[in-house]
Amino acid sequence: MSVTAGPADLEDVHGAHNYHPLPVTVSHGEGAWVWDDEGHRYLDFLAAYSALNFGHRHPDLVAAAHAQLDRLTLTSRAFHHDLLGPFCAELAALAGKDMVLPMNSGAEAVETALKVARRWGYEVKGVPDEHASVVVMGGNFHGRTISIISFSEDHLAKTHYGPYTPGFRLVPYGDAAALEAAIDDTTVAVLVEPIQGEAGVVLPPDGYLADVRRLCNLHEILMVADEVQSGLGRTGATFACDLEDVVPDIYILGKALGGGILPLSAVVADADVLGVLIPGSHGSTFGGNPLAVAVGRAVLRLLETGEPQARARDLEPVLQDGLAPLLGDGLVGLRVRGLWAGLDLDPALGTGRDLCEVLVQRGVLVKDTHGSTIRVSPPLTIERSDLEWGLGQVRDAVAGLANGHQPRS
Repeated sequence: MSVTAGPADLEDVHGAHNYHPLPVTVSHGEGAWVWDDEGHRYLDFLAAYSALNFGHRHPDLVAAAHAQLDRLTLTSRAFHHDLLGPFCAELAALAGKDMVLPMNSGAEAVETALKVARRWGYEVKGVPDEHASVVVMGGNFHGRTISIISFSEDHLAKTHYGPYTPGFRLVPYGDAAALEAAIDDTTVAVLVEPIQGEAGVVLPPDGYLADVRRLCNLHEILMVADEVQSGLGRTGATFACDLEDVVPDIYILGKALGGGILPLSAVVADADVLGVLIPGSHGSTFGGNPLAVAVGRAVLRLLETGEPQARARDLEPVLQDGLAPLLGDGLVGLRVRGLWAGLDLDPALGTGRDLCEVLVQRGVLVKDTHGSTIRVSPPLTIERSDLEWGLGQVRDAVAGLANGHQPRS
């Protein structure tokens, strides 16, 4: 195909088909809005699954990246650089922990946390070598590496990638009794999403995270909270665990930590956990690189003000009230926490993909998951008037699905 073909056509021919994008080609963005390659404007109601918590091209974050580009972008961890220590100290302080291990992607941070938990189990708890087990939750999503999909229930993500990594026990999400029954002398950790994002913004039962914490204390195992999507302001708190006054042993962070500019993730824990790592036992060439942590430090400065968290709390009722009228009238389920919602479309009206395609035509970008569910997660910087407009488009799109796709208004 000629390189004069459209970008989406070239991607379809020359790019692997591991995604099924909606029919819009984004060319630039600012704040909560993006424009396609034909000049049409769209409200970003997805924010890259929380990676864009602070919107597109937040001026503080862009300035930090520009300034660092003129200084230093990469050293590898073979040497110190002048930003890594301050970044680790600032993130540790935000989380109330001792130490930080920076990585790149969320999945890489999950893998790192699992390695740390196993090593801690052998060296601190005394589990016999090669016998460590980790309890994980049904409906989980922690990434797409071989080890992570080994305990996934998503058959599309898992099929034909075996043999799978052993050492994981799956229990129903939200079932404290099942969790307790799965723990034995080989268990070193419980890995949990405080809110399951990819599953459709699935909220745990009240008190469940406190039960997980209690059981981990009782059995002297690590509570590992994957806050890659739920953390850093999305739920109206710095961490979703804060909503139950629960402090895990390990935080896994990513997405918003890089400000929507660069991949940056981290494992955050106390020294008695991360201290099991010694030189050469784990690493990443780009993990903690100067450019990424320059942006990460600017992200932490925004979070330290508490303003993004407060904004998510303040806009939660707007999100809830804007979608609640659809319950029983197009939606069969709705879950809202902070500036984050999962909507279950009545299958009689169509699929989640159908709704997303209608919303593209109406100038709103969202994404479906698991058939009939879509997620709404706009930037925390969104203006209330824009949020209300977008919710109006969702209501109109749901109401109009029976009559076919509607034009943008």
